[in-house]
Amino acid sequence: MEKKRQGDSDQITREYFDSLLLEMRHLDGCIPDTTFELYGEKFQTPIMMAALSHLNNIHEDGMVEMAKGAALAEAVNWAGMGEKDELERITATGAKTIKIIKPYADNDLILERIAHAKECGVLAVGMDIDHAFNGKGEYDKVLGYDMAPKSQEEIRRFVESTSLPFVVKGVLSRQDAYKCLQAGVKGIVVSHHHGIMDYAVPPLMILPEIVKVVSGQIPIFVDCGIMSGMDVFKALALGASAVSAGRVIMPPLKEKGAQGVKELVCQMSEELKGVMARTGCPDLQHIDPSVIWQK
Repeated sequence: MEKKRQGDSDQITREYFDSLLLEMRHLDGCIPDTTFELYGEKFQTPIMMAALSHLNNIHEDGMVEMAKGAALAEAVNWAGMGEKDELERITATGAKTIKIIKPYADNDLILERIAHAKECGVLAVGMDIDHAFNGKGEYDKVLGYDMAPKSQEEIRRFVESTSLPFVVKGVLSRQDAYKCLQAGVKGIVVSHHHGIMDYAVPPLMILPEIVKVVSGQIPIFVDCGIMSGMDVFKALALGASAVSAGRVIMPPLKEKGAQGVKELVCQMSEELKGVMARTGCPDLQHIDPSVIWQK
């Protein structure tokens, strides 16, 4: 048995997911609808790909295969760090893709990547703000690129540089959520980047507080630890607009490529639909936070 590591944010997050219980509501029930609209496009599910990177060790041309799977499932695709030609091949699949850019120290490089993403026809673009520092409190370096923290005004500059919706990933506080709103972003991802810091608050624990700050002005996405349709439902019930599935898609991607990704997303969507039916939720908009109890 694998020994638990004290302070492991992924384990803390899993335990919080599992502490949330649901009421059942059967009277006046109906077959649920899981369709989801985002930035003018309609999708069959609120389950999205996570902003993963460098999946060639999982499957040959793994990022492109993941995108193909998302397109087959009619789900939103996300793309993390990668070179320009990879993004071009990802968007050529037809997958509606949100491109996430690292917080490079060189802002001109960021603006160049934003412009390139727009040329590729992405659905939205954004930044992964939680990769600015390493664990020693120094500026991070990723694959030879220097990273740096960004100010609210720098985020505003990126927002204003493009007509695309700009999304900030790595929000895990009311403070950053408020600053994102002030900077004009069009979406945030509540995430601790797969436990990038020990003892990070679980996304679902802080989500209701962030929902109060955002107050319906922009969509809120949740990343980290989504493993099933039940997890998806809990995130939506606490105020998420949609969720990202990351590590859970890697085994089916490795085994069956795009088809494996599609099958997993469809399976998780069916699980979500089953929970919605048994909690009296006809569609995503009617998922009621009062259905959640904590043991």
